[in-house]
Amino acid sequence: MSTTATSRASRRAASSRTPGALVIGGDYQGLGIARSLGRRGIPVAVLDDEVSISPRSRYVQRSLRVPSLRSSEATMDALHEAARRFGLDGWVLFPTREETVAAVAQNRDELARTFRVPTPTWETVEVAWDKRQTYQVAERLGIGVPRCWFPRSEADLAEIALDSPVIIKPAIKEHFFYDTGAKAWRANDRAELVEKFRLATKIIPADEVIVQELVPGGGDRQLAYCAFVKDGEPVGSMTVVRRRQHPSDFGRASTLVETVDLPELEEPSLRLLREMNYYGLVELEYKRDERDGAVKLLDVNARTWGYHSLGAAAGVDFPTLLFRDQMGLSVEPCRARAGVRWARLATDMPNAVRDISKRRLRARDYLRSLRGIDVGAVWSTDDPLPAVAEVGLLPFLAVRRGL
Repeated sequence: MSTTATSRASRRAASSRTPGALVIGGDYQGLGIARSLGRRGIPVAVLDDEVSISPRSRYVQRSLRVPSLRSSEATMDALHEAARRFGLDGWVLFPTREETVAAVAQNRDELARTFRVPTPTWETVEVAWDKRQTYQVAERLGIGVPRCWFPRSEADLAEIALDSPVIIKPAIKEHFFYDTGAKAWRANDRAELVEKFRLATKIIPADEVIVQELVPGGGDRQLAYCAFVKDGEPVGSMTVVRRRQHPSDFGRASTLVETVDLPELEEPSLRLLREMNYYGLVELEYKRDERDGAVKLLDVNARTWGYHSLGAAAGVDFPTLLFRDQMGLSVEPCRARAGVRWARLATDMPNAVRDISKRRLRARDYLRSLRGIDVGAVWSTDDPLPAVAEVGLLPFLAVRRGL
């Protein structure tokens, strides 16, 4: 046996004895988790139902592609198969999509017989999963949210005041997103509202439709509070401006993000998370209303988020904090420093071309914004193969997921 083969065999034997992390989802978000942990010698396995880039990483030792992770039953079958095939007793689970977070939370007790499960209970996760509950709990706590209406029929639309544009969005994103490829639709007048409501109710039940005021403002108004929360306190925290997103109007994902000091986000975020009895990694998305300067809660993501690898570059390595805590190791409180920037150019550049062509963005301003990017979503000098793999996958990602 060659020296290289012997070394690989030794690493595999060691990893079978050392608990590691099973990342559920192998896109750039999952890649960020794998790199965070793998650089510290922690074994990493990846489970996915799509062709993805993480298995190409030098920090991923095992990977398994399964037919589907869309349902709770399919996710549980896949997790049991991964545990059986790879021997993952005591490994920490890292789900990266809402539907896998829900599946893990709903089956937490069963999964805990094999894995370490940092995902909160379903009672907690449901408040983030169902946006009707998110907004209702936030309003009860006095946390600012956009005006919302919850029509149960087309007749209820008459009660909605249309003094400004509104958006039609699903209470549960996964019931809508995979059919439409969109997070929300805009309606400028009542005719559009009725039309979009009818289209939405062909996909989801009427009582899952939310009509919400469109908070005005561009990318510099998109804010977020990110944290690892334990016992109601932030162990690690980061506040950011999500300067650009893809698509530009109702972004499915951020494409250019910068850490900033926004202490005003911490108090309302922790108030909500304490009410939820939240533990783990979380991102709360806000938007500053340019009409009055107030910040309004848009979303709560009960998992890692797309740009979480920005945290490590800014001094808060979120996956490692969570992993260490799950292993009973000490974690030191930390806060991200301001002025660190992250980009995912594979989506940022095509989106910028569209915005420049529509005169929403000047080419000179865009090129200036690319200076001083500290960390990329995929490219890394110590782990280049995922970036090479992504180039080949771009046509597939554009068709399947809109990138």
